[in-house]
Amino acid sequence: MKKDINPPLVEDIAVAVVKELNELNEDVWNVYLLNLKKENIEGVLVTSKGYGTYNEEEVKTSTLRHFLDVVNAGDFKKIEPIVETVFGLNNEYWVSFFLNNVMYDKKYIFLPETIKEENFTSVPFINKKGVMIK
Repeated sequence: MKKDINPPLVEDIAVAVVKELNELNEDVWNVYLLNLKKENIEGVLVTSKGYGTYNEEEVKTSTLRHFLDVVNAGDFKKIEPIVETVFGLNNEYWVSFFLNNVMYDKKYIFLPETIKEENFTSVPFINKKGVMIK
């Protein structure tokens, strides 16, 4: 029965959207996975997609899959760049990984219009400002 399944709780893993400057000194946005744990996580797979309503029509972006392999303890890896045109949608990142031979997974959803500078916080390890979900 579904009620008998107790998936392990994901803690100390975060997804952050960070505004940065590229090599042409232009603003770009990138999405990162942060491992705040004291242990490495392995077999890291991230699925990303956007969905919601735009001009009163249902919209879905392509689903992308990213294999990050290992994210070391106290470190981060870039998942993907993100464009401002999708900030009005739900931006979902479904993260799966192994820790001590146990599989964990969690969805991180940036709600519409929440990726903006007024919601910025300091993002650990990257030492930049961004919007972060733990």
